[in-house]
Amino acid sequence: MRKKIGLVHATMNSVEPILNAFNKLHPDVDLINVMDESLIWELNDTNEITHDMIRRLMDIISKAENAGVDAILLTCSSFSPYVPKFRHLYKVPLLSSDESMLNETVEIGGKIGVIATVEKAGPTTTNLLYETAKEKEKEIDVETVIIPEAFQALQVGNPKKHNKLIQTEIDKFTSKVDVVMLAQYSMSRAIESYKNTEIPVITGPEVSANSIVNLAKQ
Repeated sequence: MRKKIGLVHATMNSVEPILNAFNKLHPDVDLINVMDESLIWELNDTNEITHDMIRRLMDIISKAENAGVDAILLTCSSFSPYVPKFRHLYKVPLLSSDESMLNETVEIGGKIGVIATVEKAGPTTTNLLYETAKEKEKEIDVETVIIPEAFQALQVGNPKKHNKLIQTEIDKFTSKVDVVMLAQYSMSRAIESYKNTEIPVITGPEVSANSIVNLAKQ
């Protein structure tokens, strides 16, 4: 029987990367997409996650669950710290967007460069990396760069500028870190045409697609 995965989005920019990952790795899985794009607009305006935003996020997660999915994957990293607090309220496995990516990045360890394009995602990802490293008893050093103009470029239909801004930051990190992590799914398109292979660049979609399908099969 085919598995059904719920994908919960806060921005259209995350949809294409995660759909591409599933098409590539798990074409036999059915996908249910639910979205509240007002969440990312409000977050970019205020740089603050409120109780009302969490409630709205939980509402759309419930819509995915009610659609009869076997597991649910969030695709917006800004809300990742809140997932452990309400995961127990759902009957199916619930995975934050960057949980699997965090684990993979910390396993590489050492000096880590984080690039984000949403203001809130930068410190959120940095804190989660340190928390993950503490749990794994690993020593890491994280340097974070935030480039909101890249997200803005994507919003107005200029992916070429978005990709170039991210690639430039990866180049700057090359001689300083052991691994680069791109904080958001929407950023993964930037490495499709990236030629520098001197350091690993970790992105969320493919790692998360594998993880959520494995959870659905348990």
